[in-house]
Amino acid sequence: MKLAFVNPASVKKAKELDDNSPKKTDLKDPKTIAKLVIDGRYSFPYVSEGIYAEIREVTSSRDRIMKELNAASNRIQRWLKIYFPEYLTVYKKFDTTTGMMILEEVPLPTMVTALGVDNIIKIWREHKVRGKGASFNRAKTLVDAAHDSVGKSGGQGAVMEIQMLLEDYKVKKQQLEMVTSVMEELIMQIPNAEKMLSVDGVGLVTVAGFISEVGDISRFKNPKQIQKYAGFELVENRSGKHKGRTTISKRGRKKLRKIIYQVVLPLIQSNKEFRSIYDYYRKRIKNPLKGRQAMIAVGCKLIRVFFAIMTKGVVYNGSKMIEDIHRPTQLPQAA
Repeated sequence: MKLAFVNPASVKKAKELDDNSPKKTDLKDPKTIAKLVIDGRYSFPYVSEGIYAEIREVTSSRDRIMKELNAASNRIQRWLKIYFPEYLTVYKKFDTTTGMMILEEVPLPTMVTALGVDNIIKIWREHKVRGKGASFNRAKTLVDAAHDSVGKSGGQGAVMEIQMLLEDYKVKKQQLEMVTSVMEELIMQIPNAEKMLSVDGVGLVTVAGFISEVGDISRFKNPKQIQKYAGFELVENRSGKHKGRTTISKRGRKKLRKIIYQVVLPLIQSNKEFRSIYDYYRKRIKNPLKGRQAMIAVGCKLIRVFFAIMTKGVVYNGSKMIEDIHRPTQLPQAA
């Protein structure tokens, strides 16, 4: 006996065909599902196996660690805004090397003031830190900021809290480095995956996320199936002379759609070929797209590029990629 999957959306739309009633009961649902199976409206779920299953697990672990790391970062910044708000004016990022050393030993403004400039520099020297971040001017700026701090006066409890938060943050950073290293090792075992990294603006996390969601790409016949799988299929609303808005379906792998959409912004910033495609969609004479619409179009183009690289083993060629886009240079004549 084989287990098949019936789309819940199909069940919801088909349950009114027999009795024209939207009611939902435990007796009605199995009957509706059985009829859909008889009509062949079912599919077999895809379950990743082997290296693809491992990549999926590692990617999920990295996503979880990133959420926990962001939460730890937010808690530390909240503590700083309460007890030492001036710290964030001295350091743009709280987790700079020299700044973290001070927070671990003397986190409160009163403690920094009591320590003084010379002792702060001594701490940095003991840890063999050099450069602009460990200069006399940086130490003096930090002490002056602590001296004029308007933060809440804290005691042993506040010191203990920030020390625990910093320890938790460092543990999450180490876990992130470890899982990223494992992810890189697994990705390099996928055929042609290293060629995907040659696309300017595409990094390891994007490639790993794409492979974890798509799995074995040989199960797809063309890239349009992946676009539909990600929920990027265009949905028209047209009847007679009425023509409504065209949107994307948003049915499919939500995470895959998110991965593609998030990589588009750095892609059009650092990749001149994809930037030219984005500008074309935004400024073309006929049916110019809005910003997000153009980003979705670029994302679909990236899916086609990934499909060609992984299935054919070709090397990314930006000039060849943009040759298939026809760009009219003259305005159409008015009737």
